[in-house]
Amino acid sequence: MSLVVKKERPDLAAQREELIQQQNEFKITLGKLEAGLLKKLKEQEGDILADLELIENLEQSKVLSAEIKEKVEIAKTTEVMIIEASEVYRPAAHRGALVFFLMNELYKIHSFYRFSLDSFVIVVSRAIDIVADRLNPKKKKAEDEAAEGEDGDKAADGEKAADDQEDDDDEDEEELEMTPRTLMNRVNQIVEQITFEGFSYTRRGTREAHKLTIATMLTFRINIDK
Repeated sequence: MSLVVKKERPDLAAQREELIQQQNEFKITLGKLEAGLLKKLKEQEGDILADLELIENLEQSKVLSAEIKEKVEIAKTTEVMIIEASEVYRPAAHRGALVFFLMNELYKIHSFYRFSLDSFVIVVSRAIDIVADRLNPKKKKAEDEAAEGEDGDKAADGEKAADDQEDDDDEDEEELEMTPRTLMNRVNQIVEQITFEGFSYTRRGTREAHKLTIATMLTFRINIDK
């Protein structure tokens, strides 16, 4: 799930990591406040109300603690929004897990069949990139034009590169403004591409006699999972 979100919505992934870091910092700060107050109270001699410095520290700690708690509540609300936005990509993550666990069970057919999780992560990343390029015609067009213009004038290439960058920026803005229908279509294409790339990767490392069996197993798993 985290891999798909990082590839498709790096902004959400970065925001969530930042929230986790902030919450950890809040916990550390609150812990230090509590420890400091307990230490001062323990070392206090005589009438506590007569120690103005201690009372001021208590007031400052109270205000800071209230601010941190308020930020924690805001962070929790933001985290819920991030999780809800990330859940859209769960079907893609689920399909990737389905294909990988099927691969992991192929040793029952032959002990030779062993697959690496790290390698499969690369396969999933490639599938996501393929869909991203397919749904980004401006990027593909710019790459084709750049390839054709390699032998042209460097100044013209520089101007075209600037135009391409502007197109990429515009495309990024368009991707952020995807409608629910467009987003669902994108996720469905990612699911299909992960399935295809996963099966292709598995097929290359299996015997010819077992390829039809594996294709049938994958088909049954997908149909049962629906």
